[in-house]
Amino acid sequence: MHFKHPEILYFLFLLIVPILVHLFQLRRFKKEYFTNVRFLKALSIQTRKSSKIKKWLLLACRLLLLTCIVIAFAQPFFESKDSKNASNELYIILDNSFSMQAKGKKGELLKRAVQELLEETPENVNFSLLTNSENYWNTDIKSVRSALQNLKYSATPFQLDNIMAKLKAHKSAFKKDIVIITDAIGLDEKQLKNSDATDSPLFIIPKAEQKNNVSIDSVFINKTLENFYEISVQISGYGDDFNPIPISLYNENKLIAKTIITLDSKKKNLNFTIPKQAFHGYFSIVDNGLTYDNTLYFSISKTKKTNIISIGEPAKSNFLSRIYTSEEFHFSNSTLSALDYNKLEEQDAIVLNELDEIPQALATTLKSFVEKGGNLIVIPSTVSSTTNMNSFVSNFGNLKFNSLEKREKLITKINFNHPIFNSVFENKVSNFQYPKTKSSFALSSSSPAALSYEDQSVFLTSIANSVSAVAVFAAPINIENSNFQQSPLIVPTFYKMAMNNKNKGVNALTIGNNNPHLTEASLNKDAILNVKGLDEQFIPIQQILNNKVKMTFNDYPEQAGNFSIYNKKEWIENISFNYNRTESDLASANDNILSDYKTIESIPSLFDTLQTDRTDNQIWKWFVIFALLFLITEMAIIRFVK
Repeated sequence: MHFKHPEILYFLFLLIVPILVHLFQLRRFKKEYFTNVRFLKALSIQTRKSSKIKKWLLLACRLLLLTCIVIAFAQPFFESKDSKNASNELYIILDNSFSMQAKGKKGELLKRAVQELLEETPENVNFSLLTNSENYWNTDIKSVRSALQNLKYSATPFQLDNIMAKLKAHKSAFKKDIVIITDAIGLDEKQLKNSDATDSPLFIIPKAEQKNNVSIDSVFINKTLENFYEISVQISGYGDDFNPIPISLYNENKLIAKTIITLDSKKKNLNFTIPKQAFHGYFSIVDNGLTYDNTLYFSISKTKKTNIISIGEPAKSNFLSRIYTSEEFHFSNSTLSALDYNKLEEQDAIVLNELDEIPQALATTLKSFVEKGGNLIVIPSTVSSTTNMNSFVSNFGNLKFNSLEKREKLITKINFNHPIFNSVFENKVSNFQYPKTKSSFALSSSSPAALSYEDQSVFLTSIANSVSAVAVFAAPINIENSNFQQSPLIVPTFYKMAMNNKNKGVNALTIGNNNPHLTEASLNKDAILNVKGLDEQFIPIQQILNNKVKMTFNDYPEQAGNFSIYNKKEWIENISFNYNRTESDLASANDNILSDYKTIESIPSLFDTLQTDRTDNQIWKWFVIFALLFLITEMAIIRFVK
């Protein structure tokens, strides 16, 4: 037993006072001679014995009464078993990612967790609350009640290591109690390593009752017909035994198509045909799982022709005019001597077609062209100087031309994961008609090859930045040196090289993906583009690049939907944003990795545990009660004991 004010115990010396009074009252009686009556003598002896017992009882009661009063003022208590952590600061990490939309026994996991926090958190407890998107430092439940009640789901996936980094950066002189409320979806051992063991994090893992979920993953143009687009939407199912799912297609909130899809596989594509014109709408499904991934917003812009110029001899550029047709491209060719440098900034892609030498003025212009979002395709000439070529390509990255090899080589390998061929082939082709070259340069590059020779050397590679790419061939592809022009590979290869980072299909960006978006717009230096939706508008980070504007959105917008880009009040382009689908699989929750961490069943049990383990047992109230009992006992003795 411990005392909060042990110095008050010195008042126990006051117990000597009732003892002295008692001794004074027990002084010896003086003899007085009286009439010799025998029965009065016997009565006197009996009365004296009874009076002595009463006085001893009163002394005992008064001593105990004073003792209890003194001890009560000293405030005795029994120390709790976890008293050393009684001064710890409480930090609550609440996962408000979209997977917390799943339904448990008492409703949606996040809403239930918020309700328990509001109901069970003591009003006198100070804590800090951290979510995926918001931080509330050194607060209490009254102060954050409104914020918790209005807490929305975050487009940012739950990343425990990022939140722990914020928490550790918040300096404090006290130890931390960290309570993490999450469904454990996306949680891995790497994130847990950032949890300091001395902080002893506690986990509360709410469980979802319904594990089945259906998600709309992506949409793309499957075929381009004369007057129609055939668009394909990909549906993913997580779980087993799905009921038929209704799916609807809307354009400007107007229903234009509706059907039912039966999921007989984990992923399934469904095709719709729409008119070949600008589109600004969404796909929507209805299922019993999560709701955030039931809508996919997308836009299709009005077709604009791409400007491409080939610099080289006209006879060697005839094959390009057959690839870059007038339906989609403005294609032109110019010799080096007749080249108008002022027209280069107007181009979307430039092809250097077997130039014997690249002048320094052209190299400087092309470097600026690539930095501002233009795509460049370099086809070397057999008479090109390696010194001149290396001086030119060094402007764009780590690439080097080595000596010319005059031997025939077959082009046998396609890198299907390369950006040039990504989504070009439905199936990986391993046996095709191999094109060949008679003479080629040995290319050294830190970038992966898109096409390779049979000896694993590079035939085609690409150096990419955030807004453009420079594609470089290792050999001339004229008909005297190669049969690559007759290969089926030539059309998708040159098409994708010219269209890199250019939106010629479905526009559906992902919130939180920092890949830049290029919008075709000619702006003054002081002009600023802004993005507007029905309920939200913002100004993205932007950079003017000739006739384009490079925009980076970071974590904006906060909500998925269809938006439009404006220059003041002038409409520029439609754009759509969607949530990342990383949390659609509810079966991916991995709470087995928490075996080395302490888990608590619920929020009420959390505060019960902290209250029980860290609150000292105050027993001074019992001594007050005992003092009252002894006072009552004393009064009863005085009244009833003769």
